[in-house]
Amino acid sequence: MISRRVRDLGVYSEVVPYAAVSQSTVEELRPRAIILSGGPSSVYEPGAPAIGDWVLKLGLPVLGICYGHQLLAEMTGGRVERGQGEYGRTRVTVDGPDPLFDGWGREEDVWMSHSDYVASVGPGVKVLATSKDTGYIAAMKAGDKIYGVQFHPEVRHTEKGVKLIANFLFKVAKVRPTWSVEGLAEKLVEQVRSQVPREDKAIVAVSGGVDSTTAAVIAKRALGDRAVVVFINHGLLREGEAEEVLSALKSLGLNPIYIDASDRFLRALKGVTDPEQKRLVVGKVFAEVFKEVATSDSSIRWLVQGTTYPDVIESGAEAGADRIKSHHNVGGLPRDLGLRVIEPLRYLYKDEVRRLALSLGIPESIAMRHPFPGPGLAVRVIGEVTEEKLRIVRKASMIVEEELRRAGLYNSVWQAFAVVGDDKWVGVKGDRRAFGYIVTVRVVESEDGMTADWARLPYDLLQRIASRITSEVPEVVMVTYAVTTKPPSTIEPV
Repeated sequence: MISRRVRDLGVYSEVVPYAAVSQSTVEELRPRAIILSGGPSSVYEPGAPAIGDWVLKLGLPVLGICYGHQLLAEMTGGRVERGQGEYGRTRVTVDGPDPLFDGWGREEDVWMSHSDYVASVGPGVKVLATSKDTGYIAAMKAGDKIYGVQFHPEVRHTEKGVKLIANFLFKVAKVRPTWSVEGLAEKLVEQVRSQVPREDKAIVAVSGGVDSTTAAVIAKRALGDRAVVVFINHGLLREGEAEEVLSALKSLGLNPIYIDASDRFLRALKGVTDPEQKRLVVGKVFAEVFKEVATSDSSIRWLVQGTTYPDVIESGAEAGADRIKSHHNVGGLPRDLGLRVIEPLRYLYKDEVRRLALSLGIPESIAMRHPFPGPGLAVRVIGEVTEEKLRIVRKASMIVEEELRRAGLYNSVWQAFAVVGDDKWVGVKGDRRAFGYIVTVRVVESEDGMTADWARLPYDLLQRIASRITSEVPEVVMVTYAVTTKPPSTIEPV
């Protein structure tokens, strides 16, 4: 989220694991500034994440946030202790003028999430702000360009957080807002072209979503006919999706190889109920099909995928990130696939991919399409994937999308779909007792899929959705609406 806020302000940023950082790597990267992020550890614990004091001797501006604030305090002679903790909205008092707090009032609301706190600062370090209720040090300054803040300026709940980040970038670090994702297209094309030797070909995996389509357009521009575009129908697509995807891809000149492997995927999923296992099964079968395509042409040695940064993070592929759920194109690929993987969008967020797609001439109907998981409806069916449950979730999801479009709200929400599990409910249909499935409707608002809030849809719209699902899907007698944020929930149920 910190990286996102910096990019939103027109400044390029990279997220680098602390364990991979040394003075030489930083000097090689030649950054204009460094931000030390938050984290769950305590700086005084043995083996806690740390960085050498060389970071203070580079002459670069440094901003520590939460754990980073505490780490800077300890490195500059201060003391960090366990306290009573501050969580959620907290009022802070700004003690005096400083470039970091330009545009802030004497008192402002910020978002805290910590139990450790900076009990005292080292010699020459200036306290810039304190928590109003606890008196904890909320912000400090060590030298001209070294800052720490205990609160989280990257979250929307810190009302002037983006202003603080902008002050650090433009008033302290003196960088200019010259970066935009729209300017990345040619660079990404050249990166793919330089990775694949002239005698090699690459399979380009497409699903019809904005991520894989954007990656495919980039690969096609980079490799021409050496980009072998492959669309695999795994039988877990939405209503009419296979035909729509083929038409859209052909209109972009991608001319995909179409492989209907529906039966194969459904056989592999038979009896599988564990969510993580489902994702791995889908990934395994995808890999098997790709491998078969590759063995048909010995010059195919690469696989291009539309992996994005949230996929990478949630799959636990970055140091320090927990595995929330494996994504079929991150956690599910076997080591013996025999293809080297290229992921041109690996460090982009969904909304950045959308803007990149539009700059590449990809139609808005594809660029603004709601995210759809690689394992498809398998992750929207709780429990075993059966033909009956697929039919229910396919029809119900179509109704949700149709009603949102009619209400003019489709492009206003991040994602909207239906979910079905094994639970059933007693109902009454045609004056007779009915025993049918429960369908849950999930509609969320988000910027990048990393966090999400449930959409406050009008009651009459929810009523139309529920009425249509129970009327048009005979197996359903109850419709519920999911009102849990991410976190603690995820967007997809499985």
